[in-house]
Amino acid sequence: MLDKLDEDYWSQRYRNEQTGWDIGQLSPPLKHYIDQISQKSLSILIPGSGNAYEAAYLMEKGFYNTHILDISEWPLNQFKKQSPDFPANQVLHKDFFALEGSFDLIFEQTFFCALKPDLRPQYVEKMLNLLKGGGKLVGLLFDDPLYDDHPPFGGSKGEYLALFRPHFDIHTFEKSYNSIKARRGRELFMILQKPKN
Repeated sequence: MLDKLDEDYWSQRYRNEQTGWDIGQLSPPLKHYIDQISQKSLSILIPGSGNAYEAAYLMEKGFYNTHILDISEWPLNQFKKQSPDFPANQVLHKDFFALEGSFDLIFEQTFFCALKPDLRPQYVEKMLNLLKGGGKLVGLLFDDPLYDDHPPFGGSKGEYLALFRPHFDIHTFEKSYNSIKARRGRELFMILQKPKN
């Protein structure tokens, strides 16, 4: 299983509606964070975006420099049907690790847990490369062991901090107080900032 987490694997999951990570809406912690942002010109990336509820909400709120990325074209096509006014050139069908660009803000929402755990150091390195100096990585991580042979792959606060702390300034890394009921007590909300220099 672990060697087959490719585009075909994820597209099959979408086709078969095996999308337990998809809560059908923008998660409350991310909505709360977005509602506090005043700078509409930020360049924003949502990797592993899936159905991209976050992107639809961001565009509705005037954040027009929002980009979504997924290795599977299936959810991106669904998103384009539901959000026909979203700029096509900001819908990216590619591997996260092959992406080039520079962003002020990157949202994490069930992408980290979909990657094979041995890719986590590369995830951190890629996030640093994609973020501008002073840019932020904001989102949710599962505070739960979950599975070790198939996604979602879990972990713990201590394990995550060991990965991120050497590279980011940690502004927030705490239990999420406003998770959906099914995930209450099982999510950590993080705000990590790339140093400015």
